Amino acid sequence: MQELPELDIYRSMLAERFAGAELTALHIKQNKLTNLSSDQIIEEINGKTVWFVERRAQHLVFHLDNGKRLVIQISNQSYLYSHTPSEQYDISKAAITLQFGDRMLSVFGLRADDLQLMTVKAVEVYMKAFGSDPLDKRLTLNRFIEKFSKKRSSLKTALMDQTIIAGIGTVYSDEIAFAAGIRPDTKLTELNSTRWEQLYTAMGNVLREAISHGGAGLNPLFANDILTGGYSERFKVFDREGLTCTCCGETIVKITVGNRKAFACPKCQSIDE
Repeated sequence: MQELPELDIYRSMLAERFAGAELTALHIKQNKLTNLSSDQIIEEINGKTVWFVERRAQHLVFHLDNGKRLVIQISNQSYLYSHTPSEQYDISKAAITLQFGDRMLSVFGLRADDLQLMTVKAVEVYMKAFGSDPLDKRLTLNRFIEKFSKKRSSLKTALMDQTIIAGIGTVYSDEIAFAAGIRPDTKLTELNSTRWEQLYTAMGNVLREAISHGGAGLNPLFANDILTGGYSERFKVFDREGLTCTCCGETIVKITVGNRKAFACPKCQSIDE
């Protein structure tokens, strides 16, 4: 599970370790991963310095000192591991490994075109296909409501629509719905102004809390990483079918929303106005 909190944690940890570091090698172990040939992309980035790391939608963007951007799309099956060449860690299945002198960053689970080297302009054009960042200060309550104004789908389906809001998936859509006190199968047309405000506030609170507690990632970024995955212990509803709600004592149920599973508390969450 790699949603916004998990990627933001990656961004923060990678910035701490690799901002200012020089890329000394790139090992590409799978075909068709990049928009360029392997030789082209390796030649372009070899010897370049990473200025900083940015999170954009479901992507990690490495800003290089030559003005280019190394863009890696992180899917639900992807994960990263930072290590040294001497560390006993199996990287045989890594799609790519970035090398920074005696430090390495291996990325697993990449698919075709998940690794791209772009100009600044190309990145901005590419990112237009994705919705607003849920934590962007420019996403006010009014703009949030406006983005969903033409949608007639259920709450969970709408929150997971990456063309509207980028970075929320099956895990945090359930947790946000619970925090807002709304069932995930509620139709957007049933929400009044109070419900919209509750939803908007819940989105920010849940995502920020998840980031502060390590998200729900299953794979640590480095040896002795004790932060990653810490938020999974704080789930209120996700994957807790049959367990007791920590707020009211009711039993958490699993429902189906648009062919996806969802979890909710029958008492804490309601479609009533």
